[in-house]
Amino acid sequence: MSSQTTTDELLSDRAQQLLKMLVEHYIRDGQPVGSRTLSRDLGMNLSAATIRNVMADLEALGFVASPHTSAGRVPTDKGYRFFVDTLLKFQPLEDEKIAAIQTRLDEHTDDPKALVAAASQLLSNVTRLAGVVTLPRQSHASLSQIEFVPLSDNRVLAILIVNGREVQNRILHLDRYYSPDELRHASNYLNQEFGGKELREVREHLLNQLKETREHLNRTMLDAIHLAQHVVNTPVNGRMEYVMAGETNLMGFAELSNVEKLRRLFEAFTQQRDILHLLDQSLKAEGVQIFIGQESGYTILDECSIVTAPYTLDREVVGVLGVIGPTRMAYERVIPIVDITAKLLGSALNSRA
Repeated sequence: MSSQTTTDELLSDRAQQLLKMLVEHYIRDGQPVGSRTLSRDLGMNLSAATIRNVMADLEALGFVASPHTSAGRVPTDKGYRFFVDTLLKFQPLEDEKIAAIQTRLDEHTDDPKALVAAASQLLSNVTRLAGVVTLPRQSHASLSQIEFVPLSDNRVLAILIVNGREVQNRILHLDRYYSPDELRHASNYLNQEFGGKELREVREHLLNQLKETREHLNRTMLDAIHLAQHVVNTPVNGRMEYVMAGETNLMGFAELSNVEKLRRLFEAFTQQRDILHLLDQSLKAEGVQIFIGQESGYTILDECSIVTAPYTLDREVVGVLGVIGPTRMAYERVIPIVDITAKLLGSALNSRA
């Protein structure tokens, strides 16, 4: 078979079956797969030479690659993507495992943070990969009260009371010093103007007010708007955006076990920014999302796959969960686990609401 053969012609049933077997072998063993191995296990009346020809075509089209150290081949990101989208047969999670996850989550329905931590740990335990779950976003967060406390070096502590009971603290780094009197006047203005309003609504009001000519805004109003903009655009101080468990599971995979690679990977987990960007993409999508290797757009994750699914509260997406592992993860098991855990976490949150 010529390497000029079109993709449609090449990926016949025979070629797809060979690719499927190669991917499954590599996921299981982590070693390049040779034509002799495929010939022995395929159960088809194909010679090793015929299989080598098919493999050469698959390699020319970018579905597999040949490592320098071996005559065998390994799947590429493109090969994994075709495998996941076209060839994969899912392994449904057993009823007893589903019941065990549900029971474990139900133990924490009184505490959303503990619930998220339990879900992350469960994902890690069941998949033997790293589990990650974002904290649920509040679908309705209204500002009950705001106060400002001056700190050193042009910093101000903003204390918010949200929904009448939840206290949030945020440290603001400002471009000038604000006196206690200025801060008190600003908080009085904001409480009078925005008390009881949704934080989203507050953000819109602030933008609209700044569009007004400054002639219509006195100094106190300008100060208050400036401070409030910092509040609504600053992450909550000291609060984790997501909870991760089982990072050390990744050390068991040869392709990720390089010390420097692990150090940079764990550093990315700690900084959270890049991972959160990926998870945010999943918030806007329906169902399970899979980022394979370079599809993530982050070099540090080139040899990883991330499988995610959003979870809901009152039919509104409030967070996302998933697992991070090597590209040769057992997708047929991992994808259903992520999918069902997202549904069970949403169910647990709704039973609490």
